[in-house]
Amino acid sequence: MLQGKIIALGVTGGIAAYKAAEVASRLKKLGADVHCVMTKSATEFITPLTLRTITSNPVTIEMFQEPKIWNVEHIGLADAIDAYLVAPATANIIGKVANGIADDFLSTTIMATKAPVIFAPAMNVNMLENPFYTENIDKLTHHGYRFIEPAVGMLACGYAGKGKLEDPEKIVEQLCEMLCTEQDLVGKKVLVTAGPTMESIDPVRYITNHSSGKMGYQVAEQAARRGAEVVLVSGRTSLPVPYGVTRIDSGSALDMFEKVKKEFSSADIVIKSAAVADYRPKKAADKKIKKKEGDVQILLERNPDILAYLGEHKGQKVLVGFAAETHDLKENACNKVRNKNLDFIVANDILEEGSGFQGDTNKVTFYFADEREVKLPMLSKKEVAGKILDEVVLLSNQRPL
Repeated sequence: MLQGKIIALGVTGGIAAYKAAEVASRLKKLGADVHCVMTKSATEFITPLTLRTITSNPVTIEMFQEPKIWNVEHIGLADAIDAYLVAPATANIIGKVANGIADDFLSTTIMATKAPVIFAPAMNVNMLENPFYTENIDKLTHHGYRFIEPAVGMLACGYAGKGKLEDPEKIVEQLCEMLCTEQDLVGKKVLVTAGPTMESIDPVRYITNHSSGKMGYQVAEQAARRGAEVVLVSGRTSLPVPYGVTRIDSGSALDMFEKVKKEFSSADIVIKSAAVADYRPKKAADKKIKKKEGDVQILLERNPDILAYLGEHKGQKVLVGFAAETHDLKENACNKVRNKNLDFIVANDILEEGSGFQGDTNKVTFYFADEREVKLPMLSKKEVAGKILDEVVLLSNQRPL
């Protein structure tokens, strides 16, 4: 599964360092070429000889130690690797990278590589909850670094809680998932919209909806894993930017419309999953509207129909829409496909359990322009994203070059 992949395994100084041996062994058995980099403190918990024996490669510790193979073991390591896995990752190494500190070989190569960097943290539960640590996690996640969440259990320090290094088998499984996805969207630019729009009533209040953005973010992440150049135009959400995805933040429907139009001409595929407000206040107040006796009326006017505009101008692009309905699912979805010139639409009944905005699952049906219909069972949103992209790839391959 990892045959021919070059993996850097960073090992830092925590009691869980001994588990790095099993991680290295599992990577090796899957065909990876594993190159271990250890901090000095890591050698207090596990010897370099152990990792050298398992990987059949020299282990690098010192910044200026004599390299055995120059272009892999020393400076060239950052360029050569397919992924950098740090397991275990201490709060120290995470803090270093988050703040641009590169004072040893491990932190230097992490900072220098353009390969995916995956941290598997392990530490005391109180350290894990420290606000400085959580800020560092947020910062790194925003910039595309990935994390394998620690497990919950009895910690070596005697505390019980979250902080244990995830099981080596699960660490390797997650790494494989990140690296082994079929690259069937290489050379394609995918434009995804996600999340809610926000229409100002006054400087304090706005009209929005319940969209979490989770579905669109999964589509963006899976498209990037399949090799696409991905631009994600996103309404407000707390979700981290998926690795390899360029996010463009937007606010109102008009703002999203302008940002989508700028990216549209260079896109090959457009997946429009954002929940865009159909209406906005005709005039937003300059100052906060104060409470007073009686009712307040807010006059609303139509927002532009972004999806309809894209359908009018799509040419040979693949265009996918979404329909979140509460009734007449098929009729409403099929009308959108026809009226907005879509290739297909992803439709779901948001009142059905497990199929709403905020959850991690979805039960959808694809309705196609050629009147085909594909009904999926309840799946995770990640799995739904994969099914959407499978159909997109088939359609894209049928389009003229």
